[in-house]
Amino acid sequence: QVQLVESGGGLVQAGGSLRLFCAASGRTYSSYSMGWFRQAPGKEREFVAAISWSGSIRYYSDSVKGRFTISRDNAKNTVYLQMNSLKPEDAAVYYCAAALSGNVYRSGAYDYWGQGTQVTVSS
Repeated sequence: QVQLVESGGGLVQAGGSLRLFCAASGRTYSSYSMGWFRQAPGKEREFVAAISWSGSIRYYSDSVKGRFTISRDNAKNTVYLQMNSLKPEDAAVYYCAAALSGNVYRSGAYDYWGQGTQVTVSS
């Protein structure tokens, strides 16, 4: 069992930065690949970024590549999403998720989800 709690969301101007945190609990957390997804009102949940259990492999959607950075600290049971050069279209609820196996780009691969944190970007 893995419990996930996101934090760090808020209101930021376009061009600004935010850092999201995902605090994980559970003995097997470090065995999981971790991902960030987002969902804007009226839209489907979409993949943002993921990182392998060791942190050695990172995955990004085309829409955030070069602007967002995912990282993890297994000693602190925390996953981070550094978001730079934010755009109004980045506004959404951001979710952290854990996957033991499967295609990390797909939400169906994830076994555990957090409750989400709101990111609002003003233009």
